[in-house]
Amino acid sequence: MTSPLSYNAVRKFQSLLALVALCFVLSLLSEPFLTAENGLNVLRQVSVNICIATGMTLIILTGGIDLSVGSILAFSGAIIAGLLKYGIRIPSADLFIGFTILGAVLGSLIVGAILGWFNGFAITKFKIPPFVATLAMLSIARGLTMLYTQGKPISDLGNHFAFIGTGSFIGLPVPVWIAAVVVLASVFITTKTKLGRYIYAIGGNETAAKFSGIRIKRIKLIVYSLGGAMAAVGGIIITSRLNSAQPDAGISYELDAIAAVVIGGTSLNGGKGTIWGTVIGAVIIGVLNNGLVLLNVSPFWQQVVKGFVILLAVAIDKLGDKKE
Repeated sequence: MTSPLSYNAVRKFQSLLALVALCFVLSLLSEPFLTAENGLNVLRQVSVNICIATGMTLIILTGGIDLSVGSILAFSGAIIAGLLKYGIRIPSADLFIGFTILGAVLGSLIVGAILGWFNGFAITKFKIPPFVATLAMLSIARGLTMLYTQGKPISDLGNHFAFIGTGSFIGLPVPVWIAAVVVLASVFITTKTKLGRYIYAIGGNETAAKFSGIRIKRIKLIVYSLGGAMAAVGGIIITSRLNSAQPDAGISYELDAIAAVVIGGTSLNGGKGTIWGTVIGAVIIGVLNNGLVLLNVSPFWQQVVKGFVILLAVAIDKLGDKKE
């Protein structure tokens, strides 16, 4: 009979074990899988999802969810492209404001944070369920993207900006370094700050957290704002990589983010999970996508496989809860 200690150890590292097993199987099925070039490609691809999923983890830890991150990513990407390409013109005042890359990045992050804050405001002020509020924002942000871009790409943003998405530093793609900063900052928040303790407390038992004096509304506003800002980081990377803002960018990215969070062991009920688990979950999704492409599996079957992986991860989590 399996001892509780050994069972808990296996459950704690189940995502990492699944990643190792997946890499082993794919290395047997596809010779190019273990090459350094493919490894860097996987890291570059998963960096965007890591940024989005990290923000999603903070939100889900409070017992919420955000279906709008893909649309926020698209609008934030359009904003940075528009600021770099066209700046801000005020004809009535005969005024033109140009933007450096840093200024445009800050503008994009602020827009993402504001949209995320609006999600939190709708949820806390009007008691709208997170699923409904963020579903509405999914449509709002996508519509704003289409209006801002007129349904057309904003391209030719310059080589210096393109370096963010395509360049390398000390042998690693720049997007990987950006994702690492986002992850480390989030790990610090969740493990070393009062905000992190409050996030877990709200997700664990919101009523108890309220009676403990935790300002629930304020914490949720902060968390949803952070989620929006991290989606904007993903938008900056995507726009830089393509050297173009695409109006349809980010479609279904929220699904990959939620999948990474769930596969990483974070409970959809809130209060349980880690940022590192989400990182492993995002890498599993990236490795799975990469392996299926190398094996020439149809994109339609890729969606089917990904769906079954999510179901399996949730089922394992629920069975683990029952055993505990």
